[in-house]
Amino acid sequence: MAEKLDKEAKKQAKKEKKAASKARRGQIFQAFHMQRKEDKALIPWMLGLLLGITGLVFLLGMWIGIEWFLLPVGIMLGVLAAIIVFGRRVQRNVFTKAEGQPGAGAWALDNLRGNWRVTQTVAATTHLDAVHRVLGGPGVILVAEGAPHRIKGLISQEKKRIARLIGDTPIYEVTIGTEEGQIPLRKLQSTLMKLPRNLKRGQVDALEAKLSALGNRGAAMPKGPMPQGAKMRNMQRTIRRR
Repeated sequence: MAEKLDKEAKKQAKKEKKAASKARRGQIFQAFHMQRKEDKALIPWMLGLLLGITGLVFLLGMWIGIEWFLLPVGIMLGVLAAIIVFGRRVQRNVFTKAEGQPGAGAWALDNLRGNWRVTQTVAATTHLDAVHRVLGGPGVILVAEGAPHRIKGLISQEKKRIARLIGDTPIYEVTIGTEEGQIPLRKLQSTLMKLPRNLKRGQVDALEAKLSALGNRGAAMPKGPMPQGAKMRNMQRTIRRR
């Protein structure tokens, strides 16, 4: 009986794995179709990289006398380069559409890669201005989005509120936007990565425990923008896994 149940479980797991694989392929195809319609340079870029890298590797093989052995390697490298360019152009397209929309910062923080502890909308206004709190190796990063004249006060208040609990732990301020001194949405990840690493993982855990007692203030913010083609977010994760 147990053996029969084990076989059925394996069969079900195999079926689920096959269905998940099919769903991923469908997401990639859908994202490619949408991106191709909006990005006329996508296919020329992908084909150019595929043919160019394959050709270079083939010529290298001819020079050392093993061109047919290196041809498959060249094709694989060309396909990999084309996939990377595809993923980056999709990502740029999604961030461009999200830029300036209410909740865009929350949406971007939800897609951060790495060991970041994000608490969305720790302070907000009824105009959908918001401050989000991010914990990580640098310390505390307050990420603000909205009208500059309103978020300045929000950040100042939130900074004072948490400084009482965390002592000398560094607090950084980042404002999302396209004006001078602000960080474009697409550069948020890289901006956070460039900050100095001041805390170890255990210290970040302790900091998170301290700040968990603080409640969020202000009006609720939307979870994030849903620009046309926003489902590409899942596709980006799929490409990174592949």
